Amino acid sequence: MPELPEVEVVRRGLARWMIGTTIDQVEVLHPRPVRRHEAGIDDFVARLNGVTVTDVVRRGKFLWLTLDSGEALMAHLGMSGQLLLEAPDAPDEKHLRVRLGLQGGTGRELRFVDQRMFGGLAVVEMIKTTDGGPGGLGGVPDDAEIPPGRPEPARGEGPVEGEYSAEEALIPVPVAHIARDALDPALDVDLLAARLKRRETGLKRALLDQTLISGIGNIYADEALWRARLHYERPTHKLNRPTLNRILADAQNVMREALAQGGTSFDSLYVDVNGQSGYFERGLDAYGREGEACHRCGTQIRRETFMNRSSFFCPKCQPKPRGS
Repeated sequence: MPELPEVEVVRRGLARWMIGTTIDQVEVLHPRPVRRHEAGIDDFVARLNGVTVTDVVRRGKFLWLTLDSGEALMAHLGMSGQLLLEAPDAPDEKHLRVRLGLQGGTGRELRFVDQRMFGGLAVVEMIKTTDGGPGGLGGVPDDAEIPPGRPEPARGEGPVEGEYSAEEALIPVPVAHIARDALDPALDVDLLAARLKRRETGLKRALLDQTLISGIGNIYADEALWRARLHYERPTHKLNRPTLNRILADAQNVMREALAQGGTSFDSLYVDVNGQSGYFERGLDAYGREGEACHRCGTQIRRETFMNRSSFFCPKCQPKPRGS
């Protein structure tokens, strides 16, 4: 499933084109992708027709469009979901599920395409964030090139160069329990390290816990652990604060690098809003490299089963903790 960098690539593409546009047409071509909208298809259509998109925001792997109605259009990509911006006269994709017409100078429409249909869209209520901070990363990057004919949107400014915070301290109800993510300027790294220190669990299990820190999945957990030279079973409560801070910094750095390359695309299902794949797969040091030489020491990368998935690590650079 897509992780933080892949979802952020999509968010940035949507923000570039959609902030300030009005949804003037809603067409649901299959009911399953809107199943999370409990009031049904007719209500989904009614709540979107005529609303204006005020921001595109992400927290962890969760993405939403804030609307001038005070609600949000949540998008969950699942295993194969794609949000594509296409010309209205472009041929329909084979697995097109929902179409949104846009008014406001973009000349495009938003299409939700999903082959396996584990993803979906829903209009949801917004509530205040518990910490009073912004819901997540939002806005248009300061260096974004706005397409010709597109109204100039408000630019976001955050404390970290190249990162942007939504102004309103609101978050969709389904995301309210999700922790801030590794690239959120409002993330308190020291507080997170202290919480990790109090947990008696394995390090990778903690990194995958979306109530502790969101956005990190199997790929980037393995990559961050490789960089930090830590085994995935290392107990968090036995790690000192500098080590915990280092693993968090490595997680941030690897996701920034992946984001700069458009994310990691293992097949044609993971694409940006223009249908283009990312290239970070070529820069992976651990994930998916079983039997290949470690880029650091030459030892063969090993794969082990972990939480019904796989963990990839270097047995020399990342030795197992004693007693495991």
